[in-house]
Amino acid sequence: MNETVTLAVAAPPTAAQRRRIYRHRLPVRVMHWINVVCLTILLMSGLQIFNAHPALYWGKKSEFDKPWVVLGAMQTPQGVRGTTFIGSHRFDTDGVLGRSNVNGSPAVRGFPSWATIPGSQWLAMGRHWHFFFAWLFVINGLCYVGYAVFSGHLKRDLVPTRAEWRSIGASIRDHLLFRHPTGDAARRYNVLQNSAYLVVIFVLLPLVVIAGMAMSPRLDTVIHGWVDWLGGRQSARTVHFLAAAGLLLFVLIHVFEVLISGVWNQLRSMITGWYDLPPDRSAR
Repeated sequence: MNETVTLAVAAPPTAAQRRRIYRHRLPVRVMHWINVVCLTILLMSGLQIFNAHPALYWGKKSEFDKPWVVLGAMQTPQGVRGTTFIGSHRFDTDGVLGRSNVNGSPAVRGFPSWATIPGSQWLAMGRHWHFFFAWLFVINGLCYVGYAVFSGHLKRDLVPTRAEWRSIGASIRDHLLFRHPTGDAARRYNVLQNSAYLVVIFVLLPLVVIAGMAMSPRLDTVIHGWVDWLGGRQSARTVHFLAAAGLLLFVLIHVFEVLISGVWNQLRSMITGWYDLPPDRSAR
């Protein structure tokens, strides 16, 4: 006797079955895209400025014989090679860091020309761009914090609840397995996302701004001695660089998560505010 077994396969949700929520209010969306523009220009113009002296130090002055990071080049049996020094360790980074192509010809420079604006060697204009967008970025950040506090956005959407803190282990496991929240769980960011946003907003961003201000001799003359709190001007330059690197790492992870969790759905929520809740995984 032959038996036929029929497997029920869940069909993809129709437009009527999808649940769409208003996830991001207009002020959050506008300030988000201002941040995108500012951070992009600040990063690339900052690399332009860094290339004028591609080395980092700790202390009040640049001890040229004691840098802890250097992006340069050195003579090797294979010719001049781009080389990165971190402490006593040496890395061959030819073609990317230390030596790269400028207008089709190899040149000794810290970061490659494609990563710097407004040009491959235009320090003065790079400083103008950096300072202008730095102030725009600071003003936008203060507006965001003010809006987040007084509108309830901070407590409602960013501060993890006690239940979310207790589930942080499961959240870490889900991220490592590239599993994202579905159904009602996707209505708000999870504990790892919220924690990352809070660290960026209240630790990395203030640190990069304060360290950047500490590199200005003019500000040091207004309030004497405060630069020493960071260990000196060269230490402030290093802190500024490391905090910016932390922001870049956050941005790269953020973009990666957007790519693997539904690009259009995520972009639409940050452009129009509307977000389609992914079908509940447990109900499939």
